[in-house]
Amino acid sequence: MRRFSVALLVLVFSASSLPGAAARPIAGTACQTFPADNYWRADISDLPVHPRSAQWLSHMSTARDLHPDFGPAGGAGPNYGIPITVVRHDHPRVAVRFTYSDESDHVRYPLGKDTRIEGGRSSDGDRHAIVVDRGSCRLFETYATSQRNGRWYAGSGATWSLRSNDLRPDGWTSADAAGLPILPGLLRWNEVRDRSVNHAIRFTTDITRRAHLWPARHDAGSQDGAAYPPMGARFRLRAGFPTNGYGPAARAVIRAMKRYGLVLADNGSPWFFQGERNLHWPSRLVSELKTIPASSFEAVDTSGLKVSGGSAEVR
Repeated sequence: MRRFSVALLVLVFSASSLPGAAARPIAGTACQTFPADNYWRADISDLPVHPRSAQWLSHMSTARDLHPDFGPAGGAGPNYGIPITVVRHDHPRVAVRFTYSDESDHVRYPLGKDTRIEGGRSSDGDRHAIVVDRGSCRLFETYATSQRNGRWYAGSGATWSLRSNDLRPDGWTSADAAGLPILPGLLRWNEVRDRSVNHAIRFTTDITRRAHLWPARHDAGSQDGAAYPPMGARFRLRAGFPTNGYGPAARAVIRAMKRYGLVLADNGSPWFFQGERNLHWPSRLVSELKTIPASSFEAVDTSGLKVSGGSAEVR
């Protein structure tokens, strides 16, 4: 009887839906993407549907399928995705000049020749840079990143301790319109490979409200009506969505979309969701993820998760 009880406890805790399940560390580090009780890692599968779910979705082009905004790199394939640069704690740091200076963190950033920038340094896109200091587990993110005449520039910049749930001041942007970190919402190859995706995924849509929901801190919408989705809105793939015909990697992502959902984090193409730039993304996985219909999602009410306004900690 004693042996049975121990085995039962192991089974219960391994299947627990409460925050605290171990996440895959960021590749090349021992750093987790924020504490286990962080908003990005909250199980939303049993949360109520948001009262405005149908209204929001009516303005979000749900007649289309999802678009994974990442893919195979190298060879003849496209080089899609947001790259992650990992540096040592003693990496040289530089001053950065910001366009949105009043809402940026004025610290020295570990940028240099090794910094990987979304789309490449000559891109006319968002040019996000995501850098992790593996010694201190500190995250640095910049938007519209560039270097000219030896100086570094960005539209905005933000930094977080990956060991803390602290949020940015309310009203401040980040490298994302929602004022949230980008890294915890990226699909990463090592977690998909190991079938251990246990966080929400960042996505975009084109028409948003001039409002934001906790834990988002900022918005950049074009509409005032409450029928339009605000920054920070969270969407869940319906539990009954079938996985027949999908490969193991795609099923791992689908499970995460049902359990952790998608977080509206920026303005952009409707239903584009983001992953890291990585050589190992399988073409089959990307193709399968392109067949998930946006109409199979619903908005959820996450207000019951909130512990305090200045923290991303969840109940």
